[in-house]
Amino acid sequence: MLRIVHFADAHIDMANRGRHDPETGLPQRVLDFLKALDTIVDAAIREKVDLVMFAGDAYRDRTPAPTFQREWDKRMMRLSAAGIPTLLLVGNHDLSPAAGRAHALHEFETLQIPHLHVLGRPAMLGPAQLEGLPLQVLALPWVSRSAYMATLQLSGLDPEEVYQQLEQALVNIVNEWLEKCDPDLPTVMLAHASVQGAIYGGERSVMLGKDIVLPASLVRDPRLDYVALGHIHKAQNLNQGGYPPVIYPGSIERVDFGEAHDDKCFSMVFLEKQKTKWEWRRIEGRKFIDKSLRLRTIEDLRLPDPPPPLPVIPPDPIAAEQALPTPEQFLARLMAELPPPEEFKDAIMRLVVEYPREWDALLDDGPLRRYAEPAFDFHLVRRPQMQARMRLPEDQGVSSLSPMELLNQYWKTIYTDPPDLRDINRLAEDIITSTSQWTEEGSVDVWDER
Repeated sequence: MLRIVHFADAHIDMANRGRHDPETGLPQRVLDFLKALDTIVDAAIREKVDLVMFAGDAYRDRTPAPTFQREWDKRMMRLSAAGIPTLLLVGNHDLSPAAGRAHALHEFETLQIPHLHVLGRPAMLGPAQLEGLPLQVLALPWVSRSAYMATLQLSGLDPEEVYQQLEQALVNIVNEWLEKCDPDLPTVMLAHASVQGAIYGGERSVMLGKDIVLPASLVRDPRLDYVALGHIHKAQNLNQGGYPPVIYPGSIERVDFGEAHDDKCFSMVFLEKQKTKWEWRRIEGRKFIDKSLRLRTIEDLRLPDPPPPLPVIPPDPIAAEQALPTPEQFLARLMAELPPPEEFKDAIMRLVVEYPREWDALLDDGPLRRYAEPAFDFHLVRRPQMQARMRLPEDQGVSSLSPMELLNQYWKTIYTDPPDLRDINRLAEDIITSTSQWTEEGSVDVWDER
């Protein structure tokens, strides 16, 4: 049995702004990513694993600052000094879109540092290339469209057609490799790509270019014993209950609030022919807390226990919407949405608040920010809403309009044109016809974000 550490999507300089550490001079958030990387390297050395596989994307892009390169290199040199063979796959963020340009991991390839193997091209590795380890690795780094076109001397093709050809070429390469594999040795696929059926996390905002998508059938081939993937930031197994394990370990630290609720992990693999097992190893990263609050009327400011003193709410719902709360009521409701200080200490916290535009001047965020001082960072996102109200002409009443005409008035009122509006209207018409329900006479009130 071979013990293997599999991780991906380090992006150590993705969050390189904000406060700096006075001792190292590095941004605090970069230190978070480096701490996560240290957790992985420490585990590999402490448990004396046989192999480390990195599935791509060391940095934010292919031109990292020398300071960040130095910090990444320190961790890789520790693995080299420990004598652990380490495979460094080139991901889309590591690669230049221009053909012939050096990638972000080129120094290890150029200097030929012991035990560090850079995989910038598709390759099939056996024991001879893996320092005698009894396994086979099918490596698929990110291949750019421009490089592929230059290799095959293609021009004038539609980009979508080029991507289809590229994906099919990779499938053909893998199938050829599988035919050549030694059936007595365990086989691992190491790839930086999207796979059909994968669930994306928050990385859509940081991806560069179009995805290369591999078919699920390719990575679930029973001749494989483990599939080590990178590129998607959400940790997941794409072959639940099946064999082989098809694992995205996800990014090593939260990149943004899209990953606020994701666990961050690396994978510890126990590789055997047709008997591979694996387990998640959790990385304790910086905590993210994401809260949102939508306030429409003064009624929404009521606190569960104890309720603050509120003015008498007029029975007319329109008048209720126009009633203004006191600044104290507004602030108290926002404060109630935040957790106790001990729960958000050193966390990155966000509160998104939607409220009537008329309340904007009532929001004093000073006390709110003072309350949130124990947090590492606090983002208050203010989204004042403007109420849009469509009035019918004086000579036209609601009762003179059919339900479908009212629905179309509603679409106009909220200034929207859903792409599937025809299907929505058809469904609405079926519902209205079957229930024969008519709206009561009155105005159509909606909310539109401005």
